[in-house]
Amino acid sequence: MATITDIRKPIEAEWKQYEKVLHESLRAEDKIQQKVLDYVASRSGKQLRPLVVLLSAQICNPITDKTLRSAVALEMLHNASLVHDDVVDSSDMRRGQPAVHTQWNNKVAILAGDYMLAKVISLIAEVRNIRILEIVSQLGRSLSSGEMLQLHVDQSMWIDEAQYLTIINRKTAQLFQACAEAGAESAGCTPRQRASLREYGRLLGLCFQIKDDIFDYSDLEEIGKPTMSDLQDGKVTMPLIEALRRAPQDEASHIKALGEKLASHILGEETENALQQIKSFVLRFKGDEYAVQQMLAYKKQATEALNIFRDSSEKSSLLLLLDYAINRVQ
Repeated sequence: MATITDIRKPIEAEWKQYEKVLHESLRAEDKIQQKVLDYVASRSGKQLRPLVVLLSAQICNPITDKTLRSAVALEMLHNASLVHDDVVDSSDMRRGQPAVHTQWNNKVAILAGDYMLAKVISLIAEVRNIRILEIVSQLGRSLSSGEMLQLHVDQSMWIDEAQYLTIINRKTAQLFQACAEAGAESAGCTPRQRASLREYGRLLGLCFQIKDDIFDYSDLEEIGKPTMSDLQDGKVTMPLIEALRRAPQDEASHIKALGEKLASHILGEETENALQQIKSFVLRFKGDEYAVQQMLAYKKQATEALNIFRDSSEKSSLLLLLDYAINRVQ
């Protein structure tokens, strides 16, 4: 499997420029604010989303300053949403480290997220492109509505596949879609090229999120993160949804009762046993295999979306990014 370094090769010089703009954008006058921003930056992960922005631009035309600022704005919007989501979800860990609200407190986390959102507005104002402004604005609304839907859909944790897909479309797929579309817009791609990249980004996001949800039923040693954490937060994902659909009603009812107790954090010492029962249930009814099949179908569609582009190193990297999304181990 290609590494992120391999995927970045066509835009290596431009990536250094992106990192410079990002560093400049993460400056604050307040010392505490600066410490929080430095902490967020230190946990920035692989930065796949700005990578999508830059590759989606350069597959059409050379990367511009508008591309770099759009990439930084979208990465900051993503990170701001994570800081806020961790408060909403009471999630103490993010990428293997204490979440901002755990490291400081809820007030500091909310204000730091707000500061980053203000920087996003500033960056987009500098881009001076009304279409990119619309893309970022729509993304902000989509991320918020997706989180709200996940919290309150039918006042029940037991959603069906259609509801699940709506949630991950708003929370993850729309983010990757916005990155691809903003990159294309910033570089002056044709309407046909923009539409293809937009669809590629959406499907890449679906692949990425479904892979994350498959991780929940993988071995702890393989992925380096707690398994079934979503279920303990009251979030039901594709592998469990499909296993419940396939199972006899009495077994499904038993698993639902266990899931509700897990989400309510009332099992105490029985928590681990309940987790193993649900994991075994999902594997027995092949909910994980179904999720893999759906993810591969989305990958095929995303690959086809790029067929309008001639072969190039940028196209190869976008295809490698799809492979990376579905084959990664963390």
